[in-house]
Amino acid sequence: MQIQRYLNHSKIDVYFKQSKDDFVVHEVPLYEFSKEGEHLIIKLRKKDLATWDAIEILANFLKCSPREFGYAGLKDKNAMTVQHISVHRKYEEALKEFTHENIKILETTYHNNKIKIGHLKGNNFFIRLKRVGLVEKQKIEEALGKIATFGMPNYFGFQRFGIDGENYKKGKAIVEGELKERNRNLKQMFINSYQSYLFNLWLSKRIEISKLIDSFEAKEIYEKLNLPLEEVKRAKNQPHPFKIFTGDLLSHYPFGRIFIIDDLEVESQKFLDKDRVPTGLLSGKRVKKSEAFAQEIEKDFDIEMSEDGARRFAFIFPENIESNYKEDKNHMELSFYLPKGSYATELIAEILH
Repeated sequence: MQIQRYLNHSKIDVYFKQSKDDFVVHEVPLYEFSKEGEHLIIKLRKKDLATWDAIEILANFLKCSPREFGYAGLKDKNAMTVQHISVHRKYEEALKEFTHENIKILETTYHNNKIKIGHLKGNNFFIRLKRVGLVEKQKIEEALGKIATFGMPNYFGFQRFGIDGENYKKGKAIVEGELKERNRNLKQMFINSYQSYLFNLWLSKRIEISKLIDSFEAKEIYEKLNLPLEEVKRAKNQPHPFKIFTGDLLSHYPFGRIFIIDDLEVESQKFLDKDRVPTGLLSGKRVKKSEAFAQEIEKDFDIEMSEDGARRFAFIFPENIESNYKEDKNHMELSFYLPKGSYATELIAEILH
């Protein structure tokens, strides 16, 4: 899937591979744990294992079902990750004997509730890029500066589409009635992948239109692309490179209600100020749709399906961005925070193209 990058620099040729040494993730919980209750909260560090792999190893050791464990989010296999999982505190004594070369229990506490999917604020990342010369260092720092100012497109990462990148095709076939999948979890995964694919296509289209608006005179765009002249003029005056349009659905950031855009000029400034963001559609039932000109673009990516739909941030704002260049090794170390549901690999893809 070819998608548009909003930064305009050429490809930066450095080496990046996800591994436990060069890709480190620290989960940020949504809330503080109460330190009391019937659920044992385990802070664990794992390497070269997906979250479900680690849970299965722990479940086999405790001779219980993996379903007894709770977790907030699935973490990459090809990484060193620190995250919290929960299990009933009756297993606490047995866990004191647990050892595994790829899993280390760092600490434990208690909480009243089982950890559930989505119960996280976001993640802190550490990433190491290699074979970075001085020219590449400067280009990376310039790209990071723009991301710090404007944010980044909230594309779904390649992880969402399966090992071969084609899970969305199965999802499309299921939605169109051409494929039956009896396994409920697999069916859900394939349809979610298709929803993500459509969202990425929509976001790519919006970035493409935004770049055209920045690059050409309003009259040229009106004549060549048949976009409404007044809409183009209003978009051209916006300070953010991602243009918002009449009828867009915005959300307060980093959380809050979704609302239809009222004053383009005011809202585009608040977008630049990181106070709110435009949202894109995850196709499905029971979901708010954009209106007016925004809907003209969105409707091409709006597919009827039995799955519930949702709105997703089109842009997100990474925080605490830092870079450290090691000239003797030609390494560049990056650290940053991303809200839940967004992908560090997409930040790297935006930088390196």
